[in-house]
Amino acid sequence: MGFRLKRVYENPAKADGRRVLVDRIWPRGLTKNEAHIDDWLKEIAPSARLRKWFGHDPARWTEFKKRYTAELKVRRERIQQLVQHGRKQTVTLLFGAKDFEHNNAVALKEYIEKRMK
Repeated sequence: MGFRLKRVYENPAKADGRRVLVDRIWPRGLTKNEAHIDDWLKEIAPSARLRKWFGHDPARWTEFKKRYTAELKVRRERIQQLVQHGRKQTVTLLFGAKDFEHNNAVALKEYIEKRMK
């Protein structure tokens, strides 16, 4: 049980469990059939303004996480649903970014795991 991260462009696997896309924008060049997603939770993705400000700049990572956390606090119901799924099964948070260390899925996973304790 718990949460994993995976780039949406990677091949799906049984070990992924529930596959949840957590980007606001649909990944380029990928059809819904190819993505094999169970949920698309664009409402818990960073706001367009925050996403554009961050621009996947590692120098802004700490501040991005702080601002994103503030946005997530308003979306408690959806976060709680994810937490409940993660307690029952593996949930793979899917993202489109090329940077595996500095993206909203990483920040979201950290936020969710803190709530599960």
